[in-house]
Amino acid sequence: MKRRKFLKDSVLSASAFSIVPASVLSKSGRKAPSDQLSIALIGAGGRGNAHWNAVKDSDHGNIVALVDVDDNRAADAFKNNPKAKRFRNYKELESIKDEFDAFMLATPDNTHAVIGMAMMDLGKHAYIEKPLAHDIYEVRMLTEKAAEKNLVTQMGNHGSSGDGIRQICEWIWGGVIGDVTEVFCWTNRPVWPQGKPAPTQAMPIPDHLDWDLWLGPAKYTHYHPDYSHFKWRGWWDFGTGALGDMGCHIIDPAFKALKLGYPTEVTSSNTTVWVGDFVEADYSKSCPPSSITQLKFPAREGMPEVKMHWHDGGLMPSFPDGIDPNEKIGNWDGGVLFVGSKGMLSAGCYGANPKLHFPDNNIPEVPEPHLSRVENGTGGHQEQWIKACKDGSETSSPFSYAGPLSETVLMGNLGIRSYQMKVLQEGKTPTSWAPYDYPGRKKLLWDGENMKVTNFDEANEFVKREYRDGWTL
Repeated sequence: MKRRKFLKDSVLSASAFSIVPASVLSKSGRKAPSDQLSIALIGAGGRGNAHWNAVKDSDHGNIVALVDVDDNRAADAFKNNPKAKRFRNYKELESIKDEFDAFMLATPDNTHAVIGMAMMDLGKHAYIEKPLAHDIYEVRMLTEKAAEKNLVTQMGNHGSSGDGIRQICEWIWGGVIGDVTEVFCWTNRPVWPQGKPAPTQAMPIPDHLDWDLWLGPAKYTHYHPDYSHFKWRGWWDFGTGALGDMGCHIIDPAFKALKLGYPTEVTSSNTTVWVGDFVEADYSKSCPPSSITQLKFPAREGMPEVKMHWHDGGLMPSFPDGIDPNEKIGNWDGGVLFVGSKGMLSAGCYGANPKLHFPDNNIPEVPEPHLSRVENGTGGHQEQWIKACKDGSETSSPFSYAGPLSETVLMGNLGIRSYQMKVLQEGKTPTSWAPYDYPGRKKLLWDGENMKVTNFDEANEFVKREYRDGWTL
């Protein structure tokens, strides 16, 4: 498949819930699994616990191998899956490649691409946590590899399998709120440390942890507990911040319902740290404590241009007139608000509990549900993928859709990181100068097909990172 056509088809696939053809499992000599799908779980601790539990409750899947660089972190997985083979290094799975059909990947963002690519090169069907990878370039490569290998795929934005996102699509596609020109998205994340200096003291590496494998392709950094486990999300070398963590959940309903593709521009600003008294400290590795980002999408498929506003770190958007100030919008994790020409539509994080907002509460008639629902809703996201691997049925977030969604989220981070980069170069806080003359405040123009910022070349260093020696994609 030619690259240009592949990219076009990938973006167009965002307009509907993708169906994986049944023939996919018979291509390239692959045979459909028999009674159960044999799965290797990579990243067995932490988020991986949810995956082996889901498979354990499934009638269609079986965990045959567990991989984790931290023996203590994966202790529950080892205990509850005694028959599964255990490994520290994902590369060892090649020795048993004929014993599993698919893999689930729940490691930090930093290693999604190298591990995912290695497994897909073996012809294994893929379930990878969100965002699909750490960098835009990595996401594109995984998306293309999945298409090349004709694999059944699913990204771990489990709200995509919920009833809420389907109801949102039915209402918007049915014209209930009219033409949508603005979307507000927000989250309470980060709930882990961000905006702090990088640790300077090297700590002893615990015996139960393979630190080199945990780092993956990132440049070598001394071990410190402030980097590991849940805290990794707040460091640019390993995670993708609040937007990278929650964007694939919260933006998903808008991306699906509004048939969005690549954005064309981004403008960001974020809180930072006062570096005047700590100028020697290295703050560049840490994601900011909070940020505001605006993405712009062109008109497409009869829908008008859309502006999307992202708020995180406790910052909230100013809702348009027509929203009752006493009404709770969204949920604890965040929410989304669609502003249409006739009315508005809100939902919580993961597209949960959609609600319509009309003047004087004159709610119009809505279409009857017609999109197929996933059995057990978001809890069936893993099971849906397992069944699809067996029979070629539907997946809610295949890489052909999840790839462009992840690229959109990570493109938002280009604005955040560019702003942060210039703050730290200047050694000032955002209140210390006129923002209109500040490069990080200027909109970045994005060529999505070619993965390039066209008007501020410094931002392109965040599109594709350099791997340390010994690591390749």
